[in-house]
Amino acid sequence: LPDVRTIAADTSSRTSAALVEIIFREFLRTAPRLTPHAPDLPKMLDAHDAALVIGDPAMTFPRAGLRVYDLATVWRELTGLGFVFAMWMMRADVVGATRRVAASAAAAVDFAGARDEGLARVEEIITEYEAQLPLPRAELREYLLKNISFELDEEMRAGLELYYRLAHKHGLVEAARPLKFVGGSC
Repeated sequence: LPDVRTIAADTSSRTSAALVEIIFREFLRTAPRLTPHAPDLPKMLDAHDAALVIGDPAMTFPRAGLRVYDLATVWRELTGLGFVFAMWMMRADVVGATRRVAASAAAAVDFAGARDEGLARVEEIITEYEAQLPLPRAELREYLLKNISFELDEEMRAGLELYYRLAHKHGLVEAARPLKFVGGSC
């Protein structure tokens, strides 16, 4: 990784692209040039030393002859913390009664129930994705049940807060605002 000078960054996730920049700048003390690119690995690697590929394309590209790094694993190795790639959020700058209504609506959503329903129907979800991704059922099941965390515990919160602090430090976000959680536990 320290020898990487150019990276084609999948345009599907600004969070992952920022994480790559943080890893290189903060921990590897280098600053490779990131270029936005559609997730087409052969084209990405034709013109760059490395490529950031996320989502379904990252699960299915041929790995022969490539050194592959999982961003969450690298982050954990460097920080000892988990990483939050996605979560439900709402704007805090909503004012007055509108803010109370928005907060109330967000608190009323049964996120835990939605999570539990999805986990109860994981075999149906696997069947649906089996038709779209050329991966064995066991690999899809492992991804859904072992690679994804469905709880935002203190360690995951600490990872999220560190990400925002470092993103601010490296000029990737304007401000490192504190996170506020609405309605109950995560």
